[in-house]
Amino acid sequence: MIDIARLLQQSSLIVLDGAMATELERRGCDLRDPLWSAKVLHEAPELIRQVHLDYFHAGADIAITASYQATVEGFMRRGLDRETSKELIGRSVRLALQARDEFWREPKNRIGRFQPLVAASVGPYGAFLADGSEYRGNYDLNEEQLMEFHRERIALLLEAGAELLACETLPCFTEARALARLLAEFPDARAWITFSASDAAHICQGELLTECAAWLDDQPQVVALGVNCTAPRYIPALIQAARSATTKPIIVYPNSGEVYCADTRSWQGTASITEFLAAAKEWYASGARLIGGCCRTTPDHIAALGEWAHRLPCTPSSFALNPDNGAVSALR
Repeated sequence: MIDIARLLQQSSLIVLDGAMATELERRGCDLRDPLWSAKVLHEAPELIRQVHLDYFHAGADIAITASYQATVEGFMRRGLDRETSKELIGRSVRLALQARDEFWREPKNRIGRFQPLVAASVGPYGAFLADGSEYRGNYDLNEEQLMEFHRERIALLLEAGAELLACETLPCFTEARALARLLAEFPDARAWITFSASDAAHICQGELLTECAAWLDDQPQVVALGVNCTAPRYIPALIQAARSATTKPIIVYPNSGEVYCADTRSWQGTASITEFLAAAKEWYASGARLIGGCCRTTPDHIAALGEWAHRLPCTPSSFALNPDNGAVSALR
């Protein structure tokens, strides 16, 4: 079993990877499709494997799979049969595992590192809708309905060998509760839960992050919580809000700092790697212990973060020493 707390006794900061979808676009993929990055699982899986490998070489300790928008229902809606749809969801995990194993076979890559992990992305119901609902919520579904929606995909991801579940970009507390309850059906599973946030205090549907964190603090299979796919300027206050309500490790992987314009389907503004690293140092100082990037971050962003993070002295955080923070057995 994966033990995030034990890893944080061995490393002051766990480095996540960066964006998958916008990195695939940067490499020439056309993602103007309801399946978004999940379409590449069918069309060009080797490119996904290469992106994972590049992030590992950049210094990522955890890869997040290309399953954010991958659901059986979504694939079948695009004309694929059920068995092919299920195979593609499993493929998302296998590609990341293949990249990890290739990276780890080289002895030089093991120096000063623990074996990288593979976290299977469990995107929100709003990602399946492909209408921007992951930044609004208000699904008009209850917890049981959301549990039913996520159940098969989670089973397929775990069966394929996912070592963690990245329940990410959640816009509403209802979906977080549904996923936490669903984990009990998979006793060996461990997950982090990250919300999309609309400001320095609230997740996108409007609930306070502190209220969400307080409830999740009691969920033993949730090993970390925080925010992703959120503007960097909100992150320090959100970290403080989460820390005030939980003893679990705080995880953040915001966007680059650029802003997406839905009307033109383009990103606007600038965000340098230097600015991203400076912000990441502030997030670390605020208490985040798992840090990476979301939209528009690249292997170069993660290389800068990883170079700094892997030089940090090992000073275990109080989170890592708390026996009630969802930790399980040791990993090395």
